[in-house]
Amino acid sequence: MGLYIRIVTSVIFLQNMGTSGLRGTAPSWSKGYETWDCLSKLSVVKTYHGVDWITQGPRYSVRVSPQMANRIVDSARSILNKFLPDIYIYTDHMKGINSGKSPGFGLSLVAETTNGTFLSAELASNPQGQGTAMLPEDLGRNCARLLLEEIYRGGCVDSTNQSLALLLMTLGQQDVSKVLLGPLSPYTIEFLRHLKSFFQIMFKIETKPCGEELKGGDKVLMTCVGIGFSNLSKTLK
Repeated sequence: MGLYIRIVTSVIFLQNMGTSGLRGTAPSWSKGYETWDCLSKLSVVKTYHGVDWITQGPRYSVRVSPQMANRIVDSARSILNKFLPDIYIYTDHMKGINSGKSPGFGLSLVAETTNGTFLSAELASNPQGQGTAMLPEDLGRNCARLLLEEIYRGGCVDSTNQSLALLLMTLGQQDVSKVLLGPLSPYTIEFLRHLKSFFQIMFKIETKPCGEELKGGDKVLMTCVGIGFSNLSKTLK
């Protein structure tokens, strides 16, 4: 379910960029896979950033007591309700043959801004026999704090989808593309090095300090000129 939430936020971002022909399958608990097909026409990324938000997301548990659900929800609400009462967290408890063989629980949260930007955070318990056991209360509070950190960082996409935005800008039209991001994650910084190695693309990076127009942490305005990538398997006429 957590991976499904991340896919959903990525697909919404792709739709905001003007993609078309999105098709997908719902996640299968019995087989454990998600697939998405995307037929896209890349366009220039616009700079936008919202402040007001609502939170929604599933709390899921597999082969554990259903009481884990209430404990996770209550602990997450103890953090998030201090900022906003408009919060929806629903539960998804799986049991029986469709729940697989691995017990566990987790929480996925999504914050939606007033302009349609989605920021996500997720946290799951460690696999049985691996790492330190985590209480449901600790998991709920930690996941809520992760979401608040994503909101504070801000930007057009969350830290997980920063690399996706930069990749689409690189492969896009031979025109100037811009995107407003929060502080770059270590993964994104390494991803920029790979883009330079493979596509010889360098981004112009401008720091945008927080102020009246930008709330939260300092933002980064990323600018580049796309390479105009096209489908190599397209039939030549």
